[in-house]
Amino acid sequence: MNRPFKAVRVSQHVYWVGAIDWAIRNFHGYLTSRGTTYNAFLVLADKITLIDTVKAPFRDEMLSRIASVIEPEKIAYIISNHSEMDHSGCLVEAITILKPEMVFASSLGVKTLAEHFELGCETQAVKDGQSLSLGDVKLTFIETRMLHWPESMFTYLNEDELLFSQDGFGMHLASSERFDEKIAYDVLEAEAAKYYANILLPFSALVTKLLKRVSTLGLPIRTIAPDHGPIWRKYVDRILSLYSRWAAQQPDKKAVVVYDTMWQSTAMMARAVCQGLTDASVSAKLMPIGPAHRSDIATELLDSGALIVGSPTMNNNILPSVADVLTYLKGLKPRNLIGAAFGSYGWSGEAVGQINGLLREMNVKLVSEGVRARYVPGTDALAECRLLGELVGKTLSGEAS
Repeated sequence: MNRPFKAVRVSQHVYWVGAIDWAIRNFHGYLTSRGTTYNAFLVLADKITLIDTVKAPFRDEMLSRIASVIEPEKIAYIISNHSEMDHSGCLVEAITILKPEMVFASSLGVKTLAEHFELGCETQAVKDGQSLSLGDVKLTFIETRMLHWPESMFTYLNEDELLFSQDGFGMHLASSERFDEKIAYDVLEAEAAKYYANILLPFSALVTKLLKRVSTLGLPIRTIAPDHGPIWRKYVDRILSLYSRWAAQQPDKKAVVVYDTMWQSTAMMARAVCQGLTDASVSAKLMPIGPAHRSDIATELLDSGALIVGSPTMNNNILPSVADVLTYLKGLKPRNLIGAAFGSYGWSGEAVGQINGLLREMNVKLVSEGVRARYVPGTDALAECRLLGELVGKTLSGEAS
């Protein structure tokens, strides 16, 4: 077999044998501006084991990396931590080529894989807390249901103190570097935050429980090997701390102002709202839809305490772009937000009321019924917008009466 791709050693028993996707820019609605990786890992033990596979088009890259370390047919087991197609897409082909003795997954994982594929290989369900001996090393399985699929699980390699965390602690980031210390920390934190905000935020309560459970188990974690992005070994404690903070969703003195506009009237109102927030000593992030992608808006909302949304009225409705963003955010279930609405209109003016309704559905606490301006906002309307921003800011700071 040709071996243009090489494995990267991760620890005493583990090699990275995944693939780098430099080109992907859309991951089911998530803007992946920096590409991604599909991480698979080879455990060299008496029973050689492959942890997850890769997205289908990258099968040969994975096999080439495996072949740079061992003869691929020596793999005895495959562990499927997560059945989503970016991790199981080439599983059937891998089984055909590698002919493993067994595929292991969680009980729901076995069912999910059967609903995706005809594997052509015996599969065995493992239970939460169960261990599997590979001869000279041992794996322990931790169910992580709904983080972020029902069948998800972690696998812990005891001897290397290494946690294979599937989509947990990951990020979409293509890089020639495999380890966190080789990448600028601000990039790591920004992409990890974006990943959490757009993938794991709806399951924050479960993240909190999982972090407590891992702490209770007392498993020493020297390395975290996720299925996307770099491997954590320098900043392990920091990423665990960040997940704890993000899961808590405690609001900061920051507001995100999201809007779209037709003839710049709503844009003028948005800028006035931002001025009011600034006057109230609150950090304001102005995000016009279009230049700001929905997934970047979700990321900015991760450490915010307020969401203020603006739209003109078109055909008795909010603009489709605003509906898109609010539908997306609603699915992510952000908590502990206050908010308000604003917008311009010509003759009917339903947009502000519709935004209020959508914010209420998201459990956003409204501080006002919002501001409407007919056609082009004048001095009085813009002053009202500034006061709206100031009210949101004072409410965030606990100063509003």
